Amino acid sequence: MICFLDNTNPKLLRGTALLRLDFNTEDDWRMKAVLPTIKFLLKKGCKIVILSHRGRPKSHLLISSNEQVSKADRKLSLKKDAADLSSLLKKKITFIGHFDFARIKKTIAESPAGSVFLLENLRFIKGEEENDPKLARQLASLGDLYVNDAFAVSHRANASVAAITKFLPSYAGLELEAEVEHLSAIMARPARPFVMVIGGAKVADKLGVLRYFRKKADCFLLGGGPANTVLAARGMDVKRSLYDKNGDQAAIKEIAKYQNLVTPVDYLWQKDMILDIGPKTRALFAKKIGMARTILWSGPLGLIDTKPYDRGSHSIAAAVTKNRKALSVAGGGETVMFLKRIHLDKKFTFISTGGGAMLDFLAGEKLPGIEALKKSSHL
Repeated sequence: MICFLDNTNPKLLRGTALLRLDFNTEDDWRMKAVLPTIKFLLKKGCKIVILSHRGRPKSHLLISSNEQVSKADRKLSLKKDAADLSSLLKKKITFIGHFDFARIKKTIAESPAGSVFLLENLRFIKGEEENDPKLARQLASLGDLYVNDAFAVSHRANASVAAITKFLPSYAGLELEAEVEHLSAIMARPARPFVMVIGGAKVADKLGVLRYFRKKADCFLLGGGPANTVLAARGMDVKRSLYDKNGDQAAIKEIAKYQNLVTPVDYLWQKDMILDIGPKTRALFAKKIGMARTILWSGPLGLIDTKPYDRGSHSIAAAVTKNRKALSVAGGGETVMFLKRIHLDKKFTFISTGGGAMLDFLAGEKLPGIEALKKSSHL
């Protein structure tokens, strides 16, 4: 059972909270999503130490040394994120740019209640991505409780996501709670018709969702890499288009037989590549979306950064927002950034902060970060 922050005895929320967040995005939308959790903890009188990461740095620091990250990796520092969060929160955020845990503990101990710290990019430390229990114990030594509000990385078994829960009372933050509740509702009892729009470039991530919802979804509207992959499996020459050439071809051919897959009937081509769905497909997809009562969208349908190959995604967004009777959920970094750019994100019922995590959760996979919260020893 997950212990949610807002259902916890306030007497247990004392001291220093280690708060795992995810700032790994181009703008501050994920940062804004977790402000309620930060304010909740501050209202309880907690000090907060934020743990996060950015990118995939090649530098790995030894905690006991004074070495510096490489010049190429300095752009992945979280120092700017501390300034951005300070501006959003209208409160001083102290950035800690080293991993000398004795010094960090002393700094926290000498600070007043309500202080907020942001630790440097955890992926600079050897052991974070390996889920090293030794590193998890060192991180845990900085606080009295742990809060995971980083749904977007909860599908990764990292030291600051999974192993750390073995050493501290551990809770789910407000944003993670919302993710679990909304996505669980879709998995368990979606209102019908249930339409899933599946696009994007990461084809392998989408296959598990197609399998899981094969009998639950009324139809899958496919675009991008997933559509090209299915079309290729059905014998169409997609030429130089993006599709999964290296995946399990037998599994892909089996999925291609699903009767509830709706693939494009026309396309926008450029130099032997399908870069978007065509006008007939846009009309077809809009009609299906207009009849839906539950809509899930993951992945753009075309090359959204280049006109006119953003028209398919524009048409999907417009169709979803016109259907005011449906519960609508969108997730994945590219999809959410696109919706924010065209100012339609607030027209959706729920915007998930997860990409791969959302897909894994919806596919019935056990997410290491969430499973770790369920097993936390204080429950």
